[in-house]
Amino acid sequence: MVRQRTLKSVVKATGVGLHGGVRVDLSLRPAAPDTGIVFRRVDLDPPVDLPCDPYSVVDTRMCSGLQQGKAKVGTIEHLMSALAGLGIDNCYVDVNAPEIPILDGSAAPFVFLIQSAGVEVQNAPKRFIRVKKPVEYREGDKWVKLEPHDGFKLSFAIHFNHPAIDRTVTEVTVDFAKHEYARDVARARTFGFMQEVEAMRSSGLGLGGSLDNAIVMDEYRVLNADGLRYADEFVKHKVLDAIGDLYIIGKPLLAAYSAYKSGHALNNQILRTLLADEQAWEVVSFESSESVPPALQGQLALQFS
Repeated sequence: MVRQRTLKSVVKATGVGLHGGVRVDLSLRPAAPDTGIVFRRVDLDPPVDLPCDPYSVVDTRMCSGLQQGKAKVGTIEHLMSALAGLGIDNCYVDVNAPEIPILDGSAAPFVFLIQSAGVEVQNAPKRFIRVKKPVEYREGDKWVKLEPHDGFKLSFAIHFNHPAIDRTVTEVTVDFAKHEYARDVARARTFGFMQEVEAMRSSGLGLGGSLDNAIVMDEYRVLNADGLRYADEFVKHKVLDAIGDLYIIGKPLLAAYSAYKSGHALNNQILRTLLADEQAWEVVSFESSESVPPALQGQLALQFS
């Protein structure tokens, strides 16, 4: 049986919120089978739980966030990406601010936290959402698709008309039957442009952004002294975001995702489009190793090695 997974122990981190610019204390805690990923605003009285749900996603400007009543938690996508990439099904995320800390702008610090906590296999079947037929969502020239696939792979293309980005690889396919999340995706950082900083900050966004937690560009070049971590870091970060945004559905997908110029809003819309068509998906589990598709076997071997 392919089993659910949680953390072995509590692990903590402190950082700054990318958009709010305030100190944030974060704790990741083990959770029982079938809990899912649940964010908890422990600074509120009483604390408020915010379970992952595509219909609870609000404010997709520059991040993905959840809301329950008046309680919000934003910038969840990098942590969600790490949890998905390392196969964590159940976890409580305690946070004392309306935002997850940005840390270095990638998912790598969250991968380190999860690996430091350790992974515990639980006595419950891991449940997947299998996409049974193609679904698509478009806005102008931007689009995103989910198609049937016995594993999980993502293909992404970006277009920014910026010399620093256009000189890099702008299309990538990551197939988790062949690629390892921690090695091939997790270190890709978020990025932004100096000319947009003033407009963002006047809207209350990007207040905690710096060269320490983002790739920053002027009109021509990357300003970070250490350059890029991957030759395709810009488009890889879009893949990293998509993995986290898609995991908000509450279970790992068995699907092929493809997108052009997509972002948090479109990633959320494709989940809503999928869930709205009951003929397009089903929940599956695998009771024996013989029933696991070969592509998924490769994915699980890389994920859980």
